[in-house]
Amino acid sequence: MELRDLAMQAATIAVEAGRHALQDQINPHDPRSTSTIGQGTQFTPGIDTRLIRYCRTKIAALDPMDGFWEEEAGNRRPGGRYWCLGHIDGPVNYVRNMAEWTLTISLFAVDEKGHASPVLGIVHAPVLGLTYLAAKGQGAIRIRRTIVGDKREKIIPSTMTSLHGSVVSFGMSYFPNESEKVLQIVSRMAGKPADIKRVGPVSLDLCRVADGSYDAYFEPALHSWDIPAVSAAAVVVREAKGTLWRWDGGHVRWEGSNDVVATNGLIAEDLNTYLSGR
Repeated sequence: MELRDLAMQAATIAVEAGRHALQDQINPHDPRSTSTIGQGTQFTPGIDTRLIRYCRTKIAALDPMDGFWEEEAGNRRPGGRYWCLGHIDGPVNYVRNMAEWTLTISLFAVDEKGHASPVLGIVHAPVLGLTYLAAKGQGAIRIRRTIVGDKREKIIPSTMTSLHGSVVSFGMSYFPNESEKVLQIVSRMAGKPADIKRVGPVSLDLCRVADGSYDAYFEPALHSWDIPAVSAAAVVVREAKGTLWRWDGGHVRWEGSNDVVATNGLIAEDLNTYLSGR
């Protein structure tokens, strides 16, 4: 199956999973009920388990490829392709009955040298009625739910050429030392952009750079558990012709933590002045 067709099929799976998640969200939740996964806090353990099981079953029936990214860590072969499914991105928003949370699906390809990169990405925001999807070499589209049906449109970043008057979004960690770093940057930047937003989750913020809603997004110390969300949105950003890098200008590492910055490609230099501390 061609990547474009595969992306459409995977998006259908994400939308169906989103219906299950949305039904769960409207049920009462205790926001104090959390559990720990790795070094991060998982706010939605029960529904996450059910959603991942559902998506894995559906994707395996669609095309199992060479397995799942998180399961094949030491066995990913050159030339292989691996599905990557994440937990609900934006779990605090989800538990607090806010609209900004997503489900993500991505597909990684491993080249002959063993380097992996995402080649297909789906970001679905059920409450907002938005689905972003992209496949390598095929561009990026956004599907919006409207009162007259779904509207499908190609997306591109904004044409803002300066940080002055721009709209910038940032992400913030659960951990105090990481949060302090980004808040200091926001404080130094204040007064330059027309607006600096903090909404989340990372996958949705990145897609909003891709569709021109934001001119840039940055977040320090995205961890290994953020890889599913970042990888899915990364394909959308790049296929829309936006840019996505680490703060030091390197490629995003798909096996560890990253300081991530995405832009429309035109204000990267202005923004980097603040990220680099110059």
